[in-house]
Amino acid sequence: MVIAFALLIAGGGASAARLTAPGAAQQFQGGGRGPQRPSLGLQAEGNTPYDGRFVFIRLRYPTRWDGFRHLGNGGIPWSHDYPDGEMHFMKIIEDITLLKPRTTGSNILDLDDPELFNYPVAYMAEPGFWAVTDRQAESFRAYLQKGGFVIFDDFRGYDWENLQEQMRRVLPNCHWVQLDSTHPIFHAFFEINDPLSFPPPYGGLPPSYWGIFENNDPKKRLVAIANVNNDISEYWEWSGTGYAPVDLDNEAYKFGVNYVIYGMTH
Repeated sequence: MVIAFALLIAGGGASAARLTAPGAAQQFQGGGRGPQRPSLGLQAEGNTPYDGRFVFIRLRYPTRWDGFRHLGNGGIPWSHDYPDGEMHFMKIIEDITLLKPRTTGSNILDLDDPELFNYPVAYMAEPGFWAVTDRQAESFRAYLQKGGFVIFDDFRGYDWENLQEQMRRVLPNCHWVQLDSTHPIFHAFFEINDPLSFPPPYGGLPPSYWGIFENNDPKKRLVAIANVNNDISEYWEWSGTGYAPVDLDNEAYKFGVNYVIYGMTH
């Protein structure tokens, strides 16, 4: 796996700078999901060949809706918050770290695409709809065992059961461990001292954060993190629009930055 990026961090442990556009409303105007709001209209480029830059990798998986739903907000589950979420997030990565990310789009890859091995961090939305094939399970297992790190986001309730079931096919002996505020991922760049206090954008069930460790050993690196009952990319997508207060948009970016820095350095 190619992970030899020039490192990385500008001001690790930085305080909570204003990461989103000024003027965002200070009263949470959310509660609905993305399809209830108009698109922001960002245009993303298609996949680009590997060139050494950090690229946001969005994992694609088949669903029954692929034939008649559109990409992006309210469409195919794996594409939720695309492309605005990752484009906003990559701009933050560019502004506050020494990474030189691609900011004009993400690469959308299947779990068995050999290109995935060029990228150390991958993201999956709505894993409650995920149904991994045997071939994908084998390839994704190799990706994680060779240094890959995956972020599962934008799911709640019974979706968590499906994610656990699918990951048992990828890593048959894996055990999910609930992460508390002492885990290094919450301190990889920003200090997130109370991750459980960060509310999901749509209310409802309380969030929690769960991980799978290499060889099921908590002293080793995380290979996966799951934002259970939360959706940090929803905040990325609508940051600076008044959908949520600036401090919540900023907090979502801090989670994302920490995840990327952790994945790049472990």
